Amino acid sequence: MRLWLIVQIVTALLAVSAIAGAGSEPDMQAQIQDIVTAELAPTTTATDPGGLAAAVYAGGRLAFFNYGFADDAAKRPITPDTRFNLASLRKIFEATLVALGTGRGELRLDDPVSKYLPELRGDYISRVTIGELVTHTSGLLLPTDHPPWPDQTFSRDQFIAMLNAWTPHAGEQPGKQRIYSHAGYVLLQLVLERRYGMPIGVLIDNRILKPLGMTSTFIPERGEDNRAVMTPQIMQRVVQGYSDQGVPIGPPGNQQSYYDFAGTGQMFSSARDLGIFLRACLDGAVIDPDLRAALEMTERESFRVDDKFGQAMAWEHVRLDGVTVVDKPGGLNNASAYLGLVPARKLGIVLLANRGEYPHEIARYRILPALARL
Repeated sequence: MRLWLIVQIVTALLAVSAIAGAGSEPDMQAQIQDIVTAELAPTTTATDPGGLAAAVYAGGRLAFFNYGFADDAAKRPITPDTRFNLASLRKIFEATLVALGTGRGELRLDDPVSKYLPELRGDYISRVTIGELVTHTSGLLLPTDHPPWPDQTFSRDQFIAMLNAWTPHAGEQPGKQRIYSHAGYVLLQLVLERRYGMPIGVLIDNRILKPLGMTSTFIPERGEDNRAVMTPQIMQRVVQGYSDQGVPIGPPGNQQSYYDFAGTGQMFSSARDLGIFLRACLDGAVIDPDLRAALEMTERESFRVDDKFGQAMAWEHVRLDGVTVVDKPGGLNNASAYLGLVPARKLGIVLLANRGEYPHEIARYRILPALARL
C-alpha cells in the first residue's frame, strides 16, 4: 500500500510540474489538472486491476497522468512510456493510409476492393469499395464481428471464402448504413498490402510513424503463444492485461486474433507516442503536408448516423451541448484504449488501460466537454 501511495504522489507531482512549467496561463493549466485528476483518479484506485496512462493536449501543451501498475504482481508502475495494446485504435492509422493514398492519387475511395483483390468474386463483396470499408458503411457484419466471439482461428483463404459467401441479413447495401465491422478493416489491410506490396506494419511505420517521430509504436509479429514478438528491452515496458474483475488474461504482450495470417496482430504504443499523434492531429505538427491533409481528411464526418452521431474515416463524431467530439474507442477483454479530439478547441486526450471495459465514456462525455468550456 505504501508503494501505491508513493506512485500516485510522484505521478501527480510530475503532472503538475509538466503543466505549471509549460509557460503562460497557469490558472487554466491548473484547472485542466483539476478536471482530469478528479475524473480519472477514482477509476484507478488501489483495489482496481492494472492501471491507466493518459495524455492530455490543451493550450498547446501536453501533460501526462499515470495511475496504478503495468504489472500488479511485480508492482511495476505505469509511466508515459509504458506500452499498451491499442486494440481498435489501430484503425485510425489504417484510415490515415487510405487518406494518404487518396491524396497522392495512388488509390480512390470509390475503387471496389475487388480491383486489388480479384479473388473477391461474391455478388455482394465485389460491390464494396475502399471508402465504404474505411467508414464502416460497407454493410459487412461477419460472425467474427460480434459476440459470441469465435474460439477457432481463420486463415486468409478462409477469410476470403467467408467474404465471397456473405449475404446481407436485413437488406443492407454498400454505402447505405453504418455498421461497425472489424472484418471490414481486416479486409482493408489486405487491400492496402496488395496495393503497395508490403506488410501493413511497414506501411504504417514508413508513412506515418517515422514522419511523426513516433518511435514506440509498432505492429509486432504474433508468436505461437499469442504473445507479441518483442525484444527483452521492449517487453520490460509492456503491460500485463487484466479483465475488468482483475484476473490476468494472457502473458504480457498478449495479442488476441482469430485471423491467423501475418499482420493481423494488434498494435502497441505509449501515452507519450500517442501524445505526439494528438499534437499532429490538432496543431498540424507535421512536416509532410500530405500527411497533414490526410489526418484532416480522416477526421471529417462522411456519414450521418443521427442527430447526435456521425462516422468519419475510423473516427466517430459525437455532438454534445455546443461541443463536437471526434474520437475512437478500442478494447479487448484485457485492454482498453481511447483517443478523443475537440478540433475546434485544439484539445484532446489519450487513455490507455491494461484492463478490459475501462469506462472511456468519462473522456467523451465529461472530460473533453469540461475542458472545451475553459
